[in-house]
Amino acid sequence: MSTKIVADSCCDLNDEIKKNVKVSIVPAVIHLEGETYKDDESLDVAAFLKKMRNSKEVPKTACPSPQEFIEKYKGEEDVFVVTVSSALSGTYKSAVLARDIFFEQVGKKFIHIFDSLSASVGETLISLKIHEFVKGGHLRTEIVDKVNRYIKEMKTFFVLENLDNLMKAGRISPMVAKVSNILNIRLIMAGTEEGTIRLHEKVVGAKRAIKRLAELIGEQSTHLEDKVLGIAHCNCLEKALKLKEEVMKRYKFKDIIIVETAGVSTVYANEGGLIIAF
Repeated sequence: MSTKIVADSCCDLNDEIKKNVKVSIVPAVIHLEGETYKDDESLDVAAFLKKMRNSKEVPKTACPSPQEFIEKYKGEEDVFVVTVSSALSGTYKSAVLARDIFFEQVGKKFIHIFDSLSASVGETLISLKIHEFVKGGHLRTEIVDKVNRYIKEMKTFFVLENLDNLMKAGRISPMVAKVSNILNIRLIMAGTEEGTIRLHEKVVGAKRAIKRLAELIGEQSTHLEDKVLGIAHCNCLEKALKLKEEVMKRYKFKDIIIVETAGVSTVYANEGGLIIAF
């Protein structure tokens, strides 16, 4: 039986992954200043970043509808679905509802939905892991068990350089954002076991933030030679490459992949943001 991997558009991919691993993306929607943007390959992320930068509003995102998931479920293939953390979005619920409707209206087939408890490149790594197990000839139940274990063990961190969206959304005061910019403070955020986000620590300076991210990898995980590190960047490839360099000085990962954030990840990471998962 052939297999299909489906993910929402918070799963950030690069050209190499798109070429070698078939991941069907279900696009979310972004609203800003009365305009609606579909988070697919038609979205000009650079132009959207510019508009976001110049806007007084904070962008709002909407999860894909069940119908959009249903379209991806069609066909004879087994389907594995990866969604952004259910603690951050209604996308997981939309995917589950779509499965229930599909079973009722079309018929039963294998559809398993994974709550990534992460986002961005975390979803990417989970999709790659599913692909690896499918190619390895594992049974459906084995894949579900192995991927759930992988999700439970995976760590996600990200660095916020631009606090504008947090300020516009009222999460932090304009004074705090201003002081943070003046003092060159970077916020290192961490994903929790429940799939929420917490402030891990504050560091001063972009260079220090990159080094601290690299240090955290060694503090948070072991057996890195068997793991893949995912790095997502929001319009800051140079910083992503610098982080990769710092990581390679310290550890021997099985592989390191770099992706650029698409629309939804761009809204939350904002310009200069880095996300890592491992």
